[in-house]
Amino acid sequence: MVQVLTFAKSAVMNGGETLPRITISGHPGSGTSTLVDGICKAKGWSSLNGGQIFRDEAKNRGMNLAEFGDLCANDFSVDKSLDEILKSNMLNPDGPEVMESRLSGWWAHLLELDCLRIWLHVSEEVRAQRVVNREGIPLEEALLDNRKRSEIDLARYQEMYGINPEDSTPYTHVVDASDLDSVGVLDAVMGILEGNE
Repeated sequence: MVQVLTFAKSAVMNGGETLPRITISGHPGSGTSTLVDGICKAKGWSSLNGGQIFRDEAKNRGMNLAEFGDLCANDFSVDKSLDEILKSNMLNPDGPEVMESRLSGWWAHLLELDCLRIWLHVSEEVRAQRVVNREGIPLEEALLDNRKRSEIDLARYQEMYGINPEDSTPYTHVVDASDLDSVGVLDAVMGILEGNE
């Protein structure tokens, strides 16, 4: 059975006047990118992926994700510039319907945007195994990389914004996806979307 926590501040769909319609957040390896792809294919919507912006910038600088995370931890202007891209797209009436990033739910909440805000909860072990499957690295390395990245990111977000991405405050729904495959996660979130349209 899918565990979905729905909070009292559930969103009402906005009829497309203000975008996004939904934000998707979760730790690395939680399946957010796969979920967003499924939503966009099912609904014919567009998306903006904050993780891809992060990865592209790391690649542009010739860094791996851990190195780029270290840079962001020491130079907040880098991270803030990436966040401004996300926020400006959220406020653009012609922007994407789906926004994906660790803080997209927080930004939508703080900007008082009327949209669904989903957090995908996935256990640490499952997230690491997904990284192994995607990147072909050893499980222990994936666990350590995920932990290090989460610790760096949490410290950075708290120092820059006073935000903990795992805090449920901004989210309208938390979906426990630890025991679900990608189809199960998509079905759960599509059910949430359809119940709010």
